[in-house]
Formats: sequence, structure tokens, C-alpha cells
Amino acid sequence: CIYVFSSHFSIEKDYSNPSVLAIAQWTKKVGREKHRMEAFIRFKKTKDELFLSLVRPDFNVLPLIQPHFKRRYQDQRWLIYDEQRKFGIYYDLREIHEVSLEASEVDRNLKNGMSQSFQLELDEQEVLYDQLWKDYFNSVNITERQNIKLHVQYLPKRYWRYLNEKLMEY
Repeated sequence: CIYVFSSHFSIEKDYSNPSVLAIAQWTKKVGREKHRMEAFIRFKKTKDELFLSLVRPDFNVLPLIQPHFKRRYQDQRWLIYDEQRKFGIYYDLREIHEVSLEASEVDRNLKNGMSQSFQLELDEQEVLYDQLWKDYFNSVNITERQNIKLHVQYLPKRYWRYLNEKLMEY
């Protein structure tokens, strides 16, 4: 901040300054994480017509992604919950609310182990949709042309836990 206010010229592109370079790198990482969350978030439909997605982003990007999901899914109630930060964004068909659960509530509502997920009853059709998605993914996948190194570069393994088509590999 001192560098910004003491300068008589724009310093936003002065990457020779370690602070400016660090902020530029953080900005790039947060932007990349925002883009990936918008691309990789998958919802599960519960019996009470709520679409739920559990995420664990490296950065607190939920406030940044909420306009995207509000525009894209205006006709359904949804909750995107950040497991790491213990808060989420909930859309009630009119506006977005920030929700948080106390540690005791999280412990009660989450399963133990690697594949943590809320103990909510999924819609009966959800299992069928999961299978349809996996069948589609398998039918368009050309096994002989797989390039795992490139695939992981574009779709890092840490996101696989959110993707239906990857749950069989995770």
C-alpha cells in the first residue's frame, strides 16, 4: 500500500516490485480457481428439490461465482457449500443468502472419510442421471487416444471428486 500511494505513476504493471508481482500472481490463481469452480461444480438433487454441491476450493471464490450460478440456474433452489470454510451460498429462487453451519452441525451432517457428503436423501432419479452421465462419458471417450498427462493438466485430480464421470476413477 505504501508503494502504491507513494508512487506518482501507475504501478499495476511494475512486476519488478515483489509485492506487485505477488498480487498479480494471486489474482491469476484466484481467477483460475473461479473459472474451474464454474466449470466443475456438479449438483445432486435431493428429495426436497434442492440442488446441492459440496466444494473445497483453494481460495474463497464462492462470492465470485455466485452471479454465474444465479444467472444459469434461476429456476431451481441450490446450495453450494464450501467444506473447508464451512459456509455456502443458497439461492431461494429470488436471492442468494450466505449460510454457515456450526462445527457440531457439520460433524453431524457430514460422513467421515475422504468422500464427505451431506446426509441428505437424494432424489430417486439422481442415481439414474449419474449413470446416464457416466454412460455418455464412456461412449464419447476414445480409449486408444487417451492422453492422461494432458487430461490431468486440464482437469486436475483434486476436482475429480466433484465429477460424476470421474467418481469411478477417484
